[in-house]
Amino acid sequence: MIITGLSGAGRRTAAHAMEDLGWYVVDNLPPSLLPNLVDLARGKGIGKLGVVLDVRSRTLFEQLGSVFAELTEQGLDIEVLYLEADDAAIVKRQESTRRPLPLQGDGRLMDGIEKERAMLSTLRASADLVVDTTNINVHQLAARVAHAYGGDEGNRIRVAVMSFGFKNGLPLDADLVLDVRFLPNPHWIPELRPQTGLSEAVSSYVLAQPGAEDFLTRLEGLFETMAPGYIREGKRQVTVAIGCTGGKHRSTAMSEEFGRRLRARDVPVTVMHRDLGKE
Repeated sequence: MIITGLSGAGRRTAAHAMEDLGWYVVDNLPPSLLPNLVDLARGKGIGKLGVVLDVRSRTLFEQLGSVFAELTEQGLDIEVLYLEADDAAIVKRQESTRRPLPLQGDGRLMDGIEKERAMLSTLRASADLVVDTTNINVHQLAARVAHAYGGDEGNRIRVAVMSFGFKNGLPLDADLVLDVRFLPNPHWIPELRPQTGLSEAVSSYVLAQPGAEDFLTRLEGLFETMAPGYIREGKRQVTVAIGCTGGKHRSTAMSEEFGRRLRARDVPVTVMHRDLGKE
């Protein structure tokens, strides 16, 4: 497993989460040493190896393509986890650490971010899983990693269902984005306004609305159609984002219900609520 992405996007959190799952993780390895590490891991019987590779290796990073080709020829299964965040989030995180970016040099912080995005663009395009950490915390990221890499599910697809609010922006790492703002908003019912879609009262109200059942049934059918194709294309993790205005009532209730239906189909699924608790 290759863990990579932008500085400040959560590589260290992802690496720690994978260590907690029983992976042997090496941080900041020069790409040219990757074949040696793989040989060492094989000799020691290490079956789950994670390596953090990023632009800290500077010019050595350019060797990554040829190294991947060499390992692929050896029959090694390589999967890439790519972490990113928007510029504002990266700037805020880097300013809190008071450390310059690896490629910043004498330039501005934004110069370093731009250079990193350019250098990593090819790797991002080939990543098996891209996670945008702009609007999630370290605990939510750890949960995403645990869901994606916590067990061997063979050819089974794993699904992350995420509720969100459109007013807080689209989740950029979603494979499928759905809009449930066609349902009546519990926000306008005084007794339901302070509650969330996790409560029985709000959930019952949302799921009883015209169109809610039909939406969920059709979404189940859509997933059933798409899942075999994803597996044929080698995609094992899918993120389904369900949004309403603020991410508090409708999207939360519908995400929980869709997750329940997927579990009933024996699909490995985790449900998270990106914007729950935000004003």
